[in-house]
Amino acid sequence: MHRIVFVQGGGVGFDQEESLRELIQATGIPLSLETVPAGRAATEQGLDPLPAATLEAVRKSSVALKTKLLPPRIRTELKDHPEANPNVEFRRQLGLYASVRPVHNLRGLPSRFTSVNFLLVREITEDLYATTEHEIVPGVVQSFKIVTESACLRFFRFAFELAKRQARKTVHCIHKANILKMADGLYLDCFRRIAQDYPEITAKELIVDNACMQMVSRPQQFDVVACGNLYGDLLSDLGAGLVGGISATAAINHGDAIRVYEAVYGTGHESVPPGTANPLPLWLPAIELLRDLEESTIAERWLQAIETVMLAGTVRTPDLGGNASTREFTLAVADAMINPPSPGRS
Repeated sequence: MHRIVFVQGGGVGFDQEESLRELIQATGIPLSLETVPAGRAATEQGLDPLPAATLEAVRKSSVALKTKLLPPRIRTELKDHPEANPNVEFRRQLGLYASVRPVHNLRGLPSRFTSVNFLLVREITEDLYATTEHEIVPGVVQSFKIVTESACLRFFRFAFELAKRQARKTVHCIHKANILKMADGLYLDCFRRIAQDYPEITAKELIVDNACMQMVSRPQQFDVVACGNLYGDLLSDLGAGLVGGISATAAINHGDAIRVYEAVYGTGHESVPPGTANPLPLWLPAIELLRDLEESTIAERWLQAIETVMLAGTVRTPDLGGNASTREFTLAVADAMINPPSPGRS
């Protein structure tokens, strides 16, 4: 049994957590969750959005699973509260520097493309997300795009090592160095320097606007896509859209000694009524977590059970085109794990 710190961010995250716990209990998935609050789940308890105890629990564990951290219901001035986006501040506080978004098809989930299977790797410490901006004079705001050699070299080393571990053949660097000659120019130079250490992997370069066109034209050409913070944010959502949306992907955020497996979708119950949330945005990062914990057999059983239910198409939550509750969908997947279809019957 693997003891995992579970970071609860509020809203539909509560339904997703309940679903995950019920599935664990029903099927024997070897995870034990220790829940700690952050985001809205913390502020509703009268705590800070990022409680020190929550951050310390993640540091001690070195591995965590989290829902999306919703902001407090009552927002204050952003400039006075850098924690106003708790997900960004959470990564910053824990020293997470690279986010990996697997983009691949999920059988039974409608999508415009098939045979898509690439990793979107995003640098998450700098760029415009450093939120360094100020008002020069009334009506004129200046924002800084921060790019450092040390962060770029670390990030690209991570991307190539990831490609090497997964036996992937190509790494694309996404940039805008034709316009941002200094900032993206440095970023591209670092990519070229690191690529020299990996002659077995093909290094390719794509300007970001061309990358968007290529991704929606022939996404099967991509293997590993390495992006800065802003481009990575945009392209990771674009990639999810290629394979069916938020139900088909996850995020794994890496630091030097910490990994956080993250649901990429979350919202409040004012948008999704209690008991009707889609649990897949949390289940998929949990499956990635199991793989990295060397529990690949049960991870594959879980994924196959999800696909069995999705292919049958009779039990789906409202956002997936059905009318099932979160619990009904959970129980259907649990049953498919416990009683998998025999060969030829799936």
